[in-house]
Parts: sequence; C-alpha cells; structure tokens
Amino acid sequence: MNRTTPRSQWASRIGFVLAAAGSAIGLGNIWKFPYITGLNGGGAFVLVYLGCILLVGLPIMMAEFLIGRHGQKDAVGSFASLAGERSPWRMVGWMGVFTSFLLFSFYAVVAGWSFDYIVRSATGAFQGKSADEINAIFGQLVTSPVQVIFWQAVFIVATVGIVVGGVRGGIERWSKILMPLLFLLLLLLFVRGMTSPGARAGLEFMFRPDFSKLTPNALLDALGHSFFTLSLGAGTMITYGSYLDRKADLFTLSLRITILDTLVALLAGLAIFPVVFAAGLEPSSGPGLVFQTIPIVFSALPFGSFLAVLFFLLLAFAALSSSISMLEVSVAYLVDEKGWGRTLATSLMGFFAFVIGIPSALSFNKLAQFTPFFGRTFFDFVDKLVSSYLLPLGGLCVALYAGWFWKADAEKRELTGDGDRAWIYPLWHLLVRFIAPLAVVVILLNQAGLFG
Repeated sequence: MNRTTPRSQWASRIGFVLAAAGSAIGLGNIWKFPYITGLNGGGAFVLVYLGCILLVGLPIMMAEFLIGRHGQKDAVGSFASLAGERSPWRMVGWMGVFTSFLLFSFYAVVAGWSFDYIVRSATGAFQGKSADEINAIFGQLVTSPVQVIFWQAVFIVATVGIVVGGVRGGIERWSKILMPLLFLLLLLLFVRGMTSPGARAGLEFMFRPDFSKLTPNALLDALGHSFFTLSLGAGTMITYGSYLDRKADLFTLSLRITILDTLVALLAGLAIFPVVFAAGLEPSSGPGLVFQTIPIVFSALPFGSFLAVLFFLLLAFAALSSSISMLEVSVAYLVDEKGWGRTLATSLMGFFAFVIGIPSALSFNKLAQFTPFFGRTFFDFVDKLVSSYLLPLGGLCVALYAGWFWKADAEKRELTGDGDRAWIYPLWHLLVRFIAPLAVVVILLNQAGLFG
C-alpha cells in the first residue's frame, strides 16, 4: 500500500533511547535476572552474561535497528522493502508480528499481578504476616480466575491507552515519564539494599566469581537471557528502528540502550539480594523470588509497606514499558500495511490479546489440570513456545539476513554514516555473521533438549 502521510518519527534521541530501553527493560530484568543469577551461583554467571550481551545481544539489536530504519516500515514491510515483496524473508516479519502479539497476551497476565501487589502493599496486606500467610496470599490471587482476569484487563487497558497516542504523543511521551520513575524507584531500593546488613553478602554474591558454580546449564542460561532481555526476535526493535531518521548514530544508540538494560538488571540484583541475605533467606528460591520471597522480606522491615509499594511500582513500570513495544509491532503492521487508523488498530489488537490471554489466565486456576500441550498448561505452553523457540528463531533469522543476505554496502552506509568510526562495520559484521548465529543455534538446540 502506498503511504499518503509522512511516517512518524521520534521527537528526540533521548525519547528513542528511553522507549527502546523500556522495551528491553521488563520483567526479565526485575524478576527473572535476579532469580536466575541466584540459581546459577552469582558472580561467575554475571560475568558470562555480560560477555554474551556484548557478543550476541548488541550485534543483533544493531541489525534489527538497521533493518527497521532502512525499511522505514513495520516488521513485515521493512523486510519487503529490503528483500522484495515476494521474498520469503517477509515471513521473518510475519513471525515477529505473531510472536510479539502472543507474547503480549500472556505477559499481561503476570504483569497484572504487579498491579494487584501494589494495591495489597499500599493497604499493608503483607505487614505482620508469616511466610506461610504471604505465600497463601499469592496462591489466593493466582487461583482466583476473576482477580487474575481483572488485573490482566487493567494492564492491557493501560497499555492500549499509551499506544493509541502514537509514537510521539503516546510511546515516547510515556517512556519519558515511566523510565525516569523506574530508575528513581530502583535507585531508592538499591540504596536501601546497600544500607542493609546483607549489603556485603549481596555484593560478594553478585561480583565475586566462583567459577566452580558455573555449570554448562548456567552458561546456556546466561546466553539465553542475554538474548531475551534485550527484546530481540519479536520485531519490536525493527519497528522502533523504523521511526528513526537516517542521521541517527545506530552504534551509539544501541550501546546506550544495552548499557541501560544491563544496569537495571544489575541494580535489581543489588536491590534484592542484600535484603534477602539480611533476612536469612536463600537467593536461589527461583521464580517465586519476587512475588513470594520479596513480600516476606519487606514485611519484617521498618517502612516495609512503603518499600513494597516502591518495588511493585517498579515492576509494573518495567512491565508496562515492555508491553507497549509488544503491542506496537502488530499495530504498526495494521497501520502501515493495511491502512487502518491507529485508534482502531490499537483497540482491536488490545481486545484480541485480552481474549487470547484468557486461557493463560485460567491456567493457574480453572484450567490448571488441563495439560494437553505436551503435558503443559496453556500458559506454560505459549511461554515455552515464545521464549524458547520463536524469539531465538526470529533473532537467528535477523542475524542470518543481516550477515549473509543483505548487501554489505547498504549495511555499511547505515552503520558508519559519513565514514566516521569505520572499524564498527567489520567488527559488527563478524559478530552478526558468525558468532551471534552460532550462539542462537546453541540456544535453540539446548531448548530442544540436545544438551540435557
């Protein structure tokens, strides 16, 4: 379809950085990174993770931005512009649209819990409660279909309300509000962690490598998480890159986003582990670290309710900043390729995401025993499908296209601009052509059970 209106663009570089960093910074940073670091022994895992971010995550992020900015369309349209309308590479864009939409549908379920916990924390629901009572509160929430679906709907409505405002008036405007608040809340919790009795133990756990604890599975977890945490493989960075102007310095912008994302993950660990150690709890408590362990910790602290509100606000802001990018991928497709109005596209995609997400919400209660998906509930199945297969497969396709099939001169012009920092292109091309694809193949083979 021919475009009749100029394409929206980010109003400022900082707006783009905050929006893209917001896409990357989500539940994976605040919720998943601390608990997988705990499960994998701390410092050595963190070192490997940082190396994977630089060698795998950053090159693929740059490739996605390149494809989006060069194509100046949604994920499907950008591949069509670069490879041709009938090229099979358009399927990579289609896969990104499908993946981001499916991801949003079940992500909203877990993200909705953070909204519920803000209310519970503000009303002092955790104060003075025993560990068993706090665990029972979590169980009562997830086993209530009405509560889970209600908070899922609230989260989706909040996301739709932001995305419907467009690139500048919605996504960029709210990213400039949410991201500074997220950093402020995280810094407050970080300071609280560093002034707790467990600060020394937390710092040693995070930054004193013990390579004896570094198992093959830990290496694969670091590799996998370094990829997923940057919001790669779902068309989000291609879509955000399409709103960039030609003069933007992609290397510097990608580096800033990667640094911000990594900084948040590290600060989250430093905010959580000191208070966990101070309370005498185990850092390896797994996925329940946020929704079960953290309320237990805060319930025993002075001003515990206030700290809990701050923490779950932080979690909600992180989730919301990611969800707007997930929804924007499918909205951009309908606006660019089908000519839909943004309000109609956003509202309908939000509604469909809510409907498709209902079985995920019911997987913790009414459908908890319904496991026809290879022995998994609907929620566990779509989570596994997206996180373990679709996201890495999307990233692999982006790396292969950028490294092997897209003409090198076009890539070079996009990366080096007027010729400054000419060393960037050969280094990036080496990583995206050989190292990143190999790493993603290892991730996929590991998810398929080849290494375990």
